[in-house]
Amino acid sequence: MNITKAIIPAAGLGTRFLPYTKAIPKEMLPLLNKPAIQLIIEEGLASNITEFNIILNDDKQAIKNHFSPQPMLEQKLKEFGKESLLDGVNAIINDAHFNYIPQPMPHGLGHAVLMAKAAIGNEYCGIFLPDEIMIGQTPALAQLITVAQKYNASVIGVQQVPHEKVSSYGIIDIKDKLEEGIFEVAHLVEKPALNQAPSNYAIIGRYVLSPCIFHSLETIKPGAGGEIQLTDGIAHMMNNGERVIAYVINTTRYDIGTPVGWLAANMSIR
Repeated sequence: MNITKAIIPAAGLGTRFLPYTKAIPKEMLPLLNKPAIQLIIEEGLASNITEFNIILNDDKQAIKNHFSPQPMLEQKLKEFGKESLLDGVNAIINDAHFNYIPQPMPHGLGHAVLMAKAAIGNEYCGIFLPDEIMIGQTPALAQLITVAQKYNASVIGVQQVPHEKVSSYGIIDIKDKLEEGIFEVAHLVEKPALNQAPSNYAIIGRYVLSPCIFHSLETIKPGAGGEIQLTDGIAHMMNNGERVIAYVINTTRYDIGTPVGWLAANMSIR
């Protein structure tokens, strides 16, 4: 199993950051001196991902611009002896292949993933949720890929959350413990009530999924909010014989989907 392709759903409206995101995509919010999405791409490259399928709407041109050459800027920097300022992003442009796939209307995370069906084909792929930045010695997605290859299965990233917060996440119901931090999944429960949560292992923003996910996303009906939910698609795969494993990601996770979380990440990341 050679996993070299990834999907990054980035067509959301960024309403929690308005009015800032009226003009600037939330994925371009700075984390120190880099836009947040650049850290996602760096994690992908460090996990041997070479093709990034970014799901966009028409208001996200800034993301395309960031990962494209800018000869005039590069020439000006060269004249001032500052061309090294773009070394990091230029290395990404040289090493990565980007596909920009439109999602004109936000019909849910599952719908966004489904937009990449033709680009992924009949391959396993990684999925990054760009609202979540994960920093650790081994890249988060690389950890999932290792488990997927070992067990020949789809893998979802999880971390333990305080019991009082389980109703904010998709939660796994554990069937078996395979190894330390690796579980066979029995069921997925989306945002359970506190007294109905089967565990406190929450699904977080990294996945390695079988191409079967696309058939499931095409088959299921809209779920919460009238949207196509990725969790529902994974559950459908499981119900149709696809093995799904949960892996406890060993990184520090920063949820930058809210202004408070984004500020905390900027204060913590070095």
